[in-house]
Amino acid sequence: MFGSYKRWRSSRKKRLKPETILKIRFTLFRMLILVLFLVLAGQLWKMQIVEGKNYKQRADYNRLRTVTVPSPRGIVYDRNKTMLVRNIPSFTVSIVPADLPNSDQPAVIGRLSKLLNTPPEEIAKAIEDRRREIRLFTPLPIKTNVDQRTAFAIEEQHPVLPGVTLQIEPIRQYIDGPLTAHLLGYVGRISEDELAKREGEGYDLNDRLGKAGVEGSFETELRGRPGRENAEFDVSGRKVETLESEAPMPGNNLVLTIDLNLQRKMAEYLAEEMGSSTSAAAVALNPKTGEVLGMVSLPTYDNNLFSGGISNQNLAQLLNDPKHPLINHAVGGQYPSGSIFKVITGSGGLQEGVIKPSTTIFCTGSLSIGGWTYPCWAPHGVVDIVKALAVSCDVFFFSVGGGGNQGVVGLGIDRLAKYAREFGLGAKTGIAIPGEVPGLVPDPQWKMDLRKEPWRGGDTYNLSIGQGDLNVTPLQMANVVATVANGGMLYRPQIVREVLDANGNVVRPFEKQVIREVAVSKENLAWIRKGMETATGPWGTANTVIVPGIKVAAKTGTAESGRKDPSGRVIYHGWFLAYAPAEDPQIALAVFHSDGQGALTAAPAATKILRYFFGKEETPKPPAPRS
Repeated sequence: MFGSYKRWRSSRKKRLKPETILKIRFTLFRMLILVLFLVLAGQLWKMQIVEGKNYKQRADYNRLRTVTVPSPRGIVYDRNKTMLVRNIPSFTVSIVPADLPNSDQPAVIGRLSKLLNTPPEEIAKAIEDRRREIRLFTPLPIKTNVDQRTAFAIEEQHPVLPGVTLQIEPIRQYIDGPLTAHLLGYVGRISEDELAKREGEGYDLNDRLGKAGVEGSFETELRGRPGRENAEFDVSGRKVETLESEAPMPGNNLVLTIDLNLQRKMAEYLAEEMGSSTSAAAVALNPKTGEVLGMVSLPTYDNNLFSGGISNQNLAQLLNDPKHPLINHAVGGQYPSGSIFKVITGSGGLQEGVIKPSTTIFCTGSLSIGGWTYPCWAPHGVVDIVKALAVSCDVFFFSVGGGGNQGVVGLGIDRLAKYAREFGLGAKTGIAIPGEVPGLVPDPQWKMDLRKEPWRGGDTYNLSIGQGDLNVTPLQMANVVATVANGGMLYRPQIVREVLDANGNVVRPFEKQVIREVAVSKENLAWIRKGMETATGPWGTANTVIVPGIKVAAKTGTAESGRKDPSGRVIYHGWFLAYAPAEDPQIALAVFHSDGQGALTAAPAATKILRYFFGKEETPKPPAPRS
């Protein structure tokens, strides 16, 4: 019994002394602190040592930024140094996404929407688009050309508008607006595609770029060189201090070849004679140099609409207008020429020996050949090249172009097309205005390629008088008549006379640009000029063109457009070519009306233009004395 005896022990565990528990807890706490300290130290080591350079750059970029300072865009003048376009200050409200906290974004958008009268969803979408592009520090323009009252209101509320900046930007003011819109063009914000194409040229997403007219063609000269500014910004994105700066270099100024007063009168007189025309154009050249003295296209538009950023409503209205006001019809409209083409047919016929100056043809009022009849607008009797041009005899030029009448062999399509191209048709003139089209000189190869049809004799007869598939621009025809006037030199039309630097020094003087001397002798061109001079005589088609003391040479033209109006009336194009004085040409002129006749609509407009140019406008009669 005693041998199996076990000592009894209590099953209850011994409790630790309070001081021991406290000691353990303190040890664990110290170990936890040590672990946390090690983690923190490791994180600090990573941030300061491993990624220190990266974080420093990001911190400095938040605080220090390089800002582009736009250069003043060059001024544009007419040939008499009358200002056509200038820069005026304008307020632009922008948002820098990096400075706009996400938590504040709805409130900021709401305030801006009310101040700028802009839909909040439009602002929100623009911000999100910019965030996706990862251009967080590039100011996002929300509204340009903001009025002064609104600008001051935004500036007053800047503490509750983080990320919102107010910038003063120069915008273009086109002093005469619609009068010079097609020549000057306009500027607008650079697009993503345009920015990609100009990579490496110093442009950024908020730059403005010439989009049309000389603003586009002479972008490099007008833009200048932007400046740079290193500045410190606060947490809301507002500039605190400029640390260093590089001043921008102003763009060069342009002196155009046009005379603003002549331009104004051309637009006025062209519009007065438009009648039911939906479009019209007039081009005046200096035949001795190729300078464009005036160029008008109607209808026109106000290019000031684009200066501060055109509204969607205004842009849609311009794009959807059936009269196409954005098109410069002087260089971008192509039409059949009608009888003004006869100066080319006549030149080719004389040069190729198809006719001589003494060759005569009897016009009965039509030409019948091969079972087809080609009518003339009137029976003219016996005509030679001079009279044929003066009275615009179709039968004579049918014969010169297509032959088969009274022993005249005719040029045929190949030679006829060759001379059309020799005078610059079917190709762009190369004028420094965007939107120019080449027109069309049809030939057998073109017809077969496009229509899968052979060239026929009737096609040649049509082309001989400027009909059929021929398409020309008013500028091309102005260049044709200028070439006839100066004795055969085809110049490239130029719109800029001089390029000046900001101090007025000539950077690029005017130089004539010769395309070629046409392959027609001066003697043969002299016969063409004699015919055009006779056209303004008593029995010529341009006998209403009278400029006191000035001898005018001219050619009228009325072309079938191939269209009818809603009432079924056939629509004709009215054309008129002229140069003066005949003995020493100072101006070559082409006038076009989309619905008219050369002698009835285009000639009166041209007469008024020529009278103004030579200072021969009719003096208003004084009012009768009151009794």
